[in-house]
Amino acid sequence: MKNGGAVGETPQEELATGERSTRTRVARSILDHGPSTVADLAGRLGLTQAAVRRHLDALVSDDVVEPRDQRVYGTRTRGRPAKVFALTDCGRDAFDQSYDVLAADALRWIEENAGGEAAVAAFARDRMEAQAGAYRRAVEAADPAARTEALAKALTADGYAATARNAPVGEQLCQHHCPVAHVAERYPQLCEAETEVFSRLLGTHVQRLATIAHGDGVCTTFIPKAAHRPTRRSGDRPGGGPGGAGTTGDPVKSGKNVKTDKTDKTTSQASASTAGRNPA
Repeated sequence: MKNGGAVGETPQEELATGERSTRTRVARSILDHGPSTVADLAGRLGLTQAAVRRHLDALVSDDVVEPRDQRVYGTRTRGRPAKVFALTDCGRDAFDQSYDVLAADALRWIEENAGGEAAVAAFARDRMEAQAGAYRRAVEAADPAARTEALAKALTADGYAATARNAPVGEQLCQHHCPVAHVAERYPQLCEAETEVFSRLLGTHVQRLATIAHGDGVCTTFIPKAAHRPTRRSGDRPGGGPGGAGTTGDPVKSGKNVKTDKTDKTTSQASASTAGRNPA
């Protein structure tokens, strides 16, 4: 019931605050779950699709999100790809409180004064090894079939908003946020070191399919179904010696063939060289 035309009316500033709050929830949902359709967002947030579209229009206008065709991994279906909405660099910046410029300056100094790209790569590996301890504990405590999910939860605790999902011949580890994405644009060694650590933690060759640092909506890593052998320690590199991400030191039976250490090392080097870059 209204009283003198005042009761029941919402001040304009309260409406504006509510609108901003809902738009922040929409943007946050995209950050946490990756590029999303209108239906995805409506279901997660309990909003109508019409309301979601209205908020997305405003976020697109503010350069917080952008529409794009949904990427399809594997067999394409008929018809046009679904439209999804992804965060722009500006949208990610709104959630980032990292010192991107300082980090980039530090890596540039290392590159110029302490040994070039090799020194940057050594720093990136050391940084990831420092983070990997907590990830290793989570992975080793999980059942073999749940280790990708355990790694995703550990990454989420570190701010990567990670999820694991089934793929036709394996699993995909998806990181919907990357705190160092802007720095990794200039220094892909950060992505390469991360891929190597994932390989050792899961005990198998993994393949980086996409990265936020190179314009994709999600950092996506493919783990084959043969994964989840015993995890390797930091000193145990694929093939029994120093090297990048790849398979374990033991030969891997795959159908009719048995891969040799030499084959594993070749595959490992190819994986590390493409880590952090878009698939061709």
